[in-house]
Amino acid sequence: MADDDMTRTGALMREVRTRIASRALAPGDRLPSVRGFARTMGVSPSTVVEAYARLEAEGVIRARRGSGFYVTGADLPPMALAEMGPPRERDIDPFWVSRQSLDADPAVLKPGCGWLPADWMPNAALRKGLRALGRANDALLSDYGGTRGSIELRRLLIARFADQGITATADQVLLTGSGTQAIDLICRLLLRPGDAVLVDDPCYFNFHALLRAHQVRIVGTPFTPAGPDIAAFEQALIDEKPRLYITNSALHNPTGASISPQIAHRVLSAAAAHGLTIVEDDIFADFEPTPSPRLAILDGLQRVIRIGSFSKTLSASVRCGYIAARADWIESLVDLQVATSFGGPSPVSTELIAGVLAGGSYRRHMDDVRQRLAHARIEVAERLAQLGIVPWIMPRGGFYLWCRLPDGLDSAVVARRCMERNVVLAPGNVFSASQSAAPFVRFNVAQMGDRRIIPILERAMEMGISAPTAGRAHAGMADQGRTWHPESKAVRGAGMKGG
Repeated sequence: MADDDMTRTGALMREVRTRIASRALAPGDRLPSVRGFARTMGVSPSTVVEAYARLEAEGVIRARRGSGFYVTGADLPPMALAEMGPPRERDIDPFWVSRQSLDADPAVLKPGCGWLPADWMPNAALRKGLRALGRANDALLSDYGGTRGSIELRRLLIARFADQGITATADQVLLTGSGTQAIDLICRLLLRPGDAVLVDDPCYFNFHALLRAHQVRIVGTPFTPAGPDIAAFEQALIDEKPRLYITNSALHNPTGASISPQIAHRVLSAAAAHGLTIVEDDIFADFEPTPSPRLAILDGLQRVIRIGSFSKTLSASVRCGYIAARADWIESLVDLQVATSFGGPSPVSTELIAGVLAGGSYRRHMDDVRQRLAHARIEVAERLAQLGIVPWIMPRGGFYLWCRLPDGLDSAVVARRCMERNVVLAPGNVFSASQSAAPFVRFNVAQMGDRRIIPILERAMEMGISAPTAGRAHAGMADQGRTWHPESKAVRGAGMKGG
């Protein structure tokens, strides 16, 4: 019995150290009560007392009379993002997939990446803009940008918002270094470690990566072709009490779906009833042939924060994003951007983007891109169908096809085989908080033009092996009313288990 008690004591000590290392417990935080921790871990209170006493002797925690035990912060190890959350295979980890796409040799084919090919972009307009900037005054080329970013670009955005039905003023728009930085600033403003954040399951995989960096609980809610499964969404608000919901309402990443008016209304009603703030990433807006419903339009920027960038339509090299929100939130976000970036985005970037948007070439460019994508979606869907790969839906715009592999195939295994032949795929579980999208792959139709991709994919599928979860994951999505059914609704960081 003594040896068993010692083993349990050691396990409790390791659990506390894990929570501290993952920042689930920060310096100064109070540890769970002895009785509460005993119930959570299934041990006796005396075992917890022994574990806490040993950790106190090591200087990891300290006792406060009548108050409990607190983290000291002594010898706090560096935080590794890859260690936050449950362990994942490297080929379904968002960081690994991003690195493969971003660091790929030019010879590598990238049907799993999230951007258009370089020869699809408005390079002539960008070169013209760069030549004009070369004649600009010295201050534009040398000085820091203003804290809110270029007033000219903000005015252009406000005019675009007005065309869509959103009334905004200059003090409601902040330019940022990128769309990702926009979300990062919002998380810094509104979240604290341990808060719950609601995301679609599946959703853009870098949402997962960024939220893990903020040490929050990621709560996945099932996704349908009309938006989030509203019953599950409303139940998650009751059960998990999330602070934020982050989504793409239109041309959702990765599925390509767009929210219906009915679902949008119910999402906003539920958010108002539960004090939920919504971050609507509208980065794909200009890829739509005609506008679909937007939460920010229906809400009027009261509870919804709209973000976006120009990396998908203009250039991923010329980085700039934006936030449109309540004026008081923007004021606080300005201070955060100053603290973390010392000013707004590069004036060179913002003036270049403003110049392209103001010219007639941008509209023609997007008309051409939408037409090319419409043809590519049909062609790629037909080629994939020959391999038994079926789109979940046929999107009305954008460049993604969210597809189901034939029964018995795990997309992570297929992606690994393709990577051996210099083809980068985006396997389904990269996008799924519940890790239940093994049979799915996101294809970028604009990056599928190389005729070598399909034969390599076919060979990888022939070499693929059945995954233990592939047979049970998401049969409902393709065959039961086309609804996404994650197997669990919350994914917690490794240091938050039982917390």
